[in-house]
Amino acid sequence: MAYMITDECTACGVCPQVCPNNAIWEAAPIFHINTWLCTECLGFAGAPQCVEVCSANAVVLAAVAVLDHRRRPFSGVKV
Repeated sequence: MAYMITDECTACGVCPQVCPNNAIWEAAPIFHINTWLCTECLGFAGAPQCVEVCSANAVVLAAVAVLDHRRRPFSGVKV
């Protein structure tokens, strides 16, 4: 299961730098994760690097974000 970036993103630009799959790009006003390219860093690191470096805690599992979206819509999330 891939990760996604919520509207809590501050667009600091750190996550694309640590992604070994080049799955993260800027989609103003926040960043976006291509779920087809995201491997959760399997084979590269012990944990998803975008999650590790995100100071805003804006990177979440896609399924969790979808469930949360049903309760409180994110204004800037592209699912």
